[in-house]
Amino acid sequence: MEGLSSLSGAQKDELMDQVKQQIAVANAQELLTKITEKCFKKCISKPGTSLDSSEQKCIAMCMDRYMDSWNLISKAYSNRIQRERSRM
Repeated sequence: MEGLSSLSGAQKDELMDQVKQQIAVANAQELLTKITEKCFKKCISKPGTSLDSSEQKCIAMCMDRYMDSWNLISKAYSNRIQRERSRM
């Protein structure tokens, strides 16, 4: 079995790209799971076969706020990583 040290630079780059894609997919899945869980608990008091207008509005606003928060945190985290890399 080949080790990582025997891979070419291009193969290592391709492997890193695949890992990054898998991490991005996992993050997106986690985001969707959290949004569904949090917004359902907040907005749906009596589950039924359809959502009334107030539940629809609540879910839309909840999802928007959650996405805004997620984006803000992600941006702050990326900026922090860039600052730490520039110090090295």
